[in-house]
Amino acid sequence: MSESGGLQFLDPKEVLDKVGLIQGMKVADLGCGNLGHFIIPAARIVGKDGLAYAVDIQSSVLDSVKHRAAREALNNLNTVRSNLEIVGSTPIPAASLDVVFLINVLFQNSQHSNMVTEAARLVKKGGKLVIIDWKKIGVPFGPAVEKRIDPQIIIKYATAEGLNLQLQTEFGKYFWGLIFEKI
Repeated sequence: MSESGGLQFLDPKEVLDKVGLIQGMKVADLGCGNLGHFIIPAARIVGKDGLAYAVDIQSSVLDSVKHRAAREALNNLNTVRSNLEIVGSTPIPAASLDVVFLINVLFQNSQHSNMVTEAARLVKKGGKLVIIDWKKIGVPFGPAVEKRIDPQIIIKYATAEGLNLQLQTEFGKYFWGLIFEKI
């Protein structure tokens, strides 16, 4: 698997358009990865009146995203270090974000319920949680099939957190996507 974790197969514009990201929103990409594949374009969309958080457990990843944001003159992007498997560990105010992304990170972790709980904690009422991960299909790249997550399990976790499934879809050939609204 490449360093980008298969993100070359995911189009940020397609995802951000489907979510309806607009200027002035507050967004976070939990497990942003060192390329900032989604949070950099999201920061551009939300603009100077919006706020974008790049969240990851690895300081080196956050440094990489911070440098890219500086090169692109994105002053609305903040980096935040957090272990997403620990509920309450992300130092962003609870219920403060319009959109939270968990993209291509579940297969890398074991505490999926905690990760969904942590993400849901950050979404404000009426806000969205977007979860995208690898389909459980055998292809010669990406994580092993047994590490891939069944979206039905994630739906169960999310609905237990007061989230309503708005859309279950596919992104490209290799990823499932879930968009929830906090009620």
